[in-house]
Amino acid sequence: MQLKCIILLFFLTLFTAAGFSQDFKVHYTDYTINKAKQTDSAVLQLLSNYSDSLNKHMNIVIGFATKPLYSKQPESPLGNLMADCMKEMAEKKFGTHIHAAFINAAGIRSYISKGDITIGKAYELMPFDNLIVLQEVTGAVLMQYLNKVAEMGGWPLSGITMNINKDKKAVNVLVEGRPINDNESYTIANSDYIANGGSNCDFLKPIPQVNKGYLLRDALIEYIRKFSTEGKPVDAKTENRITYANN
Repeated sequence: MQLKCIILLFFLTLFTAAGFSQDFKVHYTDYTINKAKQTDSAVLQLLSNYSDSLNKHMNIVIGFATKPLYSKQPESPLGNLMADCMKEMAEKKFGTHIHAAFINAAGIRSYISKGDITIGKAYELMPFDNLIVLQEVTGAVLMQYLNKVAEMGGWPLSGITMNINKDKKAVNVLVEGRPINDNESYTIANSDYIANGGSNCDFLKPIPQVNKGYLLRDALIEYIRKFSTEGKPVDAKTENRITYANN
């Protein structure tokens, strides 16, 4: 059997090298699933055991909002809430000071409605299993990153204020109220997706990461619960963290 496989692979390689090719066609059939189709009660029973438990967990109320919170660029209340969440919760989890935190704007996939906030809503906001990671970068690298943020139209951030000029560059950058210094070191919090070069941030990929396996979604759930523990509604507002420069 082994010899036959070797011979077959030899001839396939030979034909490919010689330029032989064969066209293949793929056929498929559409099947419509509707109520007329007979259901498998055993499968439904099996799934219901999991779905009931999942729905019960997802419907747990973790907070309350007195107004809707939406995400938009260059800045939004929801974006500020999530960036502040990353900065505060990461400082608590990693036990170190973080100069700035960033959220990929495209990663926010929902909004917060007025009323109860459930665990399920946190999953809607952050459906991806993105981890919070820390990186120590120079001011020059941070400036490169902020220029990418400006080019992308502005991302939620915490700890930094800046303007976007007509060339889509970051200007008038302040880190915790102080002008950015190219030679200074800054600790930033990001999602592992961005830190690993996602959204054309390849320049961040070679920089060492500190990772504790802490999901951004779990941080968000914990952060919202913190509001409830303090007897406060979940709230946020725009604060001119990112604005367009007067060109």
